[in-house]
Amino acid sequence: MSAFGRPADVPRWVSIGLIPLVNLVLAFVAAGLVVLLIYWGQYADGTLPGADYLYTPVRAAGLLLKGAFGSFPNWSYTLYYTTNFIFAGLAVAVAFHAGLFNIGAEGQAYVAGLGVGLVCLYLDFLPFILVLPLAIVAAALFGAAWAFIPAYLQAKRGSHIVITTIMFNFIASSLMVYLMVHVLIAPGQQSPESRAFAAGTVLPTISEVLSWFGIRMRRLPLNLSFLWALACCVFVWIFIWRTRWGYALRTVGLNPRAAVYGGISVAGIIILAMCISGALSGFIALNEIMGVQRRILLNFVAGAGFVGIAVSLMGRNHPFGIIFAALLFGALYQGGAELNFDMPEITRDMVVVIQGLVILFAGALENLFRPRIEALFRRRAPALQAAKGTSS
Repeated sequence: MSAFGRPADVPRWVSIGLIPLVNLVLAFVAAGLVVLLIYWGQYADGTLPGADYLYTPVRAAGLLLKGAFGSFPNWSYTLYYTTNFIFAGLAVAVAFHAGLFNIGAEGQAYVAGLGVGLVCLYLDFLPFILVLPLAIVAAALFGAAWAFIPAYLQAKRGSHIVITTIMFNFIASSLMVYLMVHVLIAPGQQSPESRAFAAGTVLPTISEVLSWFGIRMRRLPLNLSFLWALACCVFVWIFIWRTRWGYALRTVGLNPRAAVYGGISVAGIIILAMCISGALSGFIALNEIMGVQRRILLNFVAGAGFVGIAVSLMGRNHPFGIIFAALLFGALYQGGAELNFDMPEITRDMVVVIQGLVILFAGALENLFRPRIEALFRRRAPALQAAKGTSS
């Protein structure tokens, strides 16, 4: 057996590529059956469905793909959602490598929005080249600070990280409601929002960047935080697999007793992993608060922290796998909105069902076909080795 708990003669790409792809295809097949059941209600009067009925799932899939990738504005919205999911997926993955299940990304991003908003509101006299790094630092610090308390309780008091992070999501929500209603609300309005940020404190969107080159189009939500999300993927990969801190973190996640025997502070690694996880969650606020909303407001995270759990799971907790998983969920979000417009019978709730099926097959049923696929490759391994030896 290899270090990854799979037969050593099974190629790594089978585990991280082929098996997730098979599970994803099965999830969409199951979603297609659900679509057929939805449209079956049209024939409740006893009439028989025509041949076009069987093509309904194919038509729905085509509309979903067109809504996600059919035009440049659609791409922009898809990558805007993808940005949030990359940050959330990385946050969950870092904690998971340390043996922790961080369900608090939602609250950590929420509190980080407060940090980003304070920088943009009260440091707007600074040039953008200074505001941007300060906003990044504020997002990381506020997110890490909100993750530190559950981490400390887990490391020093034995509190379960899942319970404490869930509770801190609700505390963050209540805290933000109080601050927005009683402290940060813009004067003269009833909506719990801050005043709009100054023009020099917001992230340029892709449409604004294109306007610098004479290309005019309507404002699109995709902004420069997408590039920061990709950079964070590289940073996380280097940290986890190319530094001694990452090695210690993975050791704690795989075998805490061996880590203690090797002189690694388990409590310190737990706190480190959760703080990094909280900082990554906090970067969602850059995309939402500084890039799109351009003011502090309630509920701007909109469930992205919870979707990050599925993204990390689908991406096998690897930064580059997370990019593709986040793109998938971003396409479901954007394509689902367009699908509902063209096929009203398929509501946004149906898109949630598809997401649930992806999570089901990629998570709970991950090992449904794994033994058969790996057995197939084990049977073929001797023939492949013989053929390779003959050719050499």
